[in-house]
Amino acid sequence: MTWNPYYIGDGNPRDVELATPPPWRTFPRRTMAKEFQPPEGLVESVNAALHLRRPLLVTGPAGSGKSTVIEQVATELKLGDVLRWHITSRSTLTEALYRYDALGRIHAQRLGKSGGVDDIAPFMQLGPLGTALLPSTQPRALLIDEVDKSDLDLPSDLLDVLERGEYEIPELTRYKDDFVAIRQWGSSERHDIERGRVRCSQFPFIVMTSNGERDFPAAFLRRCIRYTMPAPTVPLLRQMVMAHLNIDIEEEGLLKVLVEGFAARVDGGESLAIDQLLNAVHVISGSLSPDDGRRQYVVEMLTRELSRA
Repeated sequence: MTWNPYYIGDGNPRDVELATPPPWRTFPRRTMAKEFQPPEGLVESVNAALHLRRPLLVTGPAGSGKSTVIEQVATELKLGDVLRWHITSRSTLTEALYRYDALGRIHAQRLGKSGGVDDIAPFMQLGPLGTALLPSTQPRALLIDEVDKSDLDLPSDLLDVLERGEYEIPELTRYKDDFVAIRQWGSSERHDIERGRVRCSQFPFIVMTSNGERDFPAAFLRRCIRYTMPAPTVPLLRQMVMAHLNIDIEEEGLLKVLVEGFAARVDGGESLAIDQLLNAVHVISGSLSPDDGRRQYVVEMLTRELSRA
């Protein structure tokens, strides 16, 4: 990385050519499966989840690589594209299973756009969880991200689906046709749903991530394989910098001080994400990194504690 002050603040137009972005900010987004370094115990936890056909609940701070776990597993086992369900406080089980635009269907009928044919299929789409539970020869990979951000009832609502591997779409059980082709999540492909019932033939590989901000019911935890990401140590951080940026942290120098200081701050209880460290290393490791005065400001800006505004 070469630090280049594109913006000067004089208001004069100029032609600039932006430098190549860091790997994790290149679009379309590419998988970080090759760069991810599984910490101790994670490989065993993943294999236990695969053997037992149980969800894997990964707990750890933001930026610790929790969501990258499933990308690496899906790549190695050729499970296809990862389905993603990002949880908010308003997320519901129904929206994860399927989406139904009832108002759109009524509106189309009133405008005569349906041509007199009552077809429900264009107004339905399977959700990420609903798609993952479709019958398949290979398990699908599903990421349920930040499950601890959910409404208090959502983990309990998930129990029956995760235990039985099936669900019902009430609108289709009452529909006139026995088979309805519904579009899958994140794809133009359709799947024939018979009488509104979906039953998986291969239980999906599910990774649920949590920042550890809440406790879960025992009944929910009993159905999961649990793994907690370890606190970042200096050797682990050096390994991550090498994997992501191909930079070997020398025994002396600015980057060594930065990595050790970052590890000490995390050990002291500060809320920091590893991608903050990677951002700082990326910026200051080039041949034209900021000079001493600006460098300190840039590093402090990029590694501010996350609990502060």
